Amino acid sequence: MTYADKGSDPKPMIPALRGLYENVAELYWPLLRVTAGAILFTHGWPKVMAGVHVFAANSLAKRGIEPAMFFAYVVVLLETVGAVLIMLGLFTRVVAAFLVVEFIVIIFVQMPNGYSWVNRGYEYPLFWGLIFVAMVLRGGGPYSLDRKLGQEI
Repeated sequence: MTYADKGSDPKPMIPALRGLYENVAELYWPLLRVTAGAILFTHGWPKVMAGVHVFAANSLAKRGIEPAMFFAYVVVLLETVGAVLIMLGLFTRVVAAFLVVEFIVIIFVQMPNGYSWVNRGYEYPLFWGLIFVAMVLRGGGPYSLDRKLGQEI
């Protein structure tokens, strides 16, 4: 179902470009998916380069998240391989569901700092968690390998 199905499609900002808006409408979701995956990757790659054991000791173990090495590998796998899968739109819902769990943990860890991300609060992880909730609900969408394979789970 689309906005058009409900008769509430938003009015174009520039009415003369209505045709362009309609032609690129199917690109909105892939743009969001690829951007989210690419940005997530930029959080995972430094953990790979520093070493998973460094991330486990400096981040997870310090916060009492144990077994730190196991969870460090899970986080690094999600933020690198998972990010690439999100960009490709392959196993999108499954990977996004695991990422929702990761971001719920991050939210609870950051809650004592308050809401504002300036104070290392939970605002930023909440934002990203909700994006991945949307991916769980929506799947890979158009131009995803999930759709191409006909296996959107």
